Amino acid sequence: MSDLYLAAGGGGDPVGTLIAARALTADPAHPADPGHPAGPAHPDDPAHPALIATYAWERPEVDPTSSPLGERDFDGLVHEGGGSGDGGSRGGGSRGGGFAAFAPATRARLPAGSTMPALARDLPARLLLLDPAQGLSSLSRQIESMAKAAGGRIHIVDIGGDILTHGNEPGLCSPFGDALSLAACQLTGIPTTVHIAGPGLDGEIGERPLLERLATSVPLVPDRDAAAAAGRALAWHPSEASALWAAAIHGARGTVRAVNNVVHLTDVSPRLYPLPLGEAIGHNPVARALVDEQPATLAAAADLSHRLTGIPGLESERTRTPRQEPPAGGIALLDRDVAMKTLREAADGADHITLRHAARTLGLTWTDIPALRAVLTADTPLLRLT
Repeated sequence: MSDLYLAAGGGGDPVGTLIAARALTADPAHPADPGHPAGPAHPDDPAHPALIATYAWERPEVDPTSSPLGERDFDGLVHEGGGSGDGGSRGGGSRGGGFAAFAPATRARLPAGSTMPALARDLPARLLLLDPAQGLSSLSRQIESMAKAAGGRIHIVDIGGDILTHGNEPGLCSPFGDALSLAACQLTGIPTTVHIAGPGLDGEIGERPLLERLATSVPLVPDRDAAAAAGRALAWHPSEASALWAAAIHGARGTVRAVNNVVHLTDVSPRLYPLPLGEAIGHNPVARALVDEQPATLAAAADLSHRLTGIPGLESERTRTPRQEPPAGGIALLDRDVAMKTLREAADGADHITLRHAARTLGLTWTDIPALRAVLTADTPLLRLT
């Protein structure tokens, strides 16, 4: 028996969610399942890996379709809990109250792309697909099936904290997916806790306003073993927020140049803050409206989010930093000293740069990150420049 962990925003959030799950299951204060006094399974027990539910909703450089992928967009999903068993269903969403899980052999159907199969290979977790194609009620039923199969409560994990948006923050980019997660969990009626990992690290809401919203929360600080559990995935994944959180847990501090902004790593950055689901929904006007109105389709839910925030719910996040021309001769001929000089200039005085931004700056793609790390002899989630 285990709890269900829900990566609130998709993309790289499953990586940070794994770190949170490791920290929570290792924490003596983590509540045991009342029906099972022994409490949650040990995080290193291969027979009971963390169960992480996630959207397959990624940045355009990973998925050019730039929309949340559903069951119809994958081959090789594993159906559980009474699902249809038909990964080719064009309707989206499991039928019969079931759900789908990723396997290393799962593949996105072209032209779609996804990092989820590789995460299923490299994260010590069971990755379950959140398919929002049929709207809020269907998503809520999926989550309910997952949580009941797990036998525990739900933990929503958000890296950075934009799940606590008031809808009007100037840096807000992507409020819809987080709000959809909150509303869907509320409709399940299953006890749910929301966890904010690394306040401000997604660059959407600043650390200070988030700490004001978390004033009554007592944080947990994951140890380095929890962060190290995501090391294989962070070696290649283009996530920035999860990489920043892992780096902060490992002790990194200072300024970081990310693709769209500069982020500050402080002594607050490693922390994981819990708060009740109702309190999180109280902050989030889109989640409240979704619960109240319960729109029948995903498009209607996205339109509601757009009306309240001015940000299109299903439009991909815009990258403001253009890619450079690729290096002549490819990465194999990239000179380390020349590359580091270029990156320091691009970072404009920052102490670190994310590997995603480093790749873009050098004209590379996210799939070049492992080779770039080898050239730069980088073995941490961020590249240190000073």
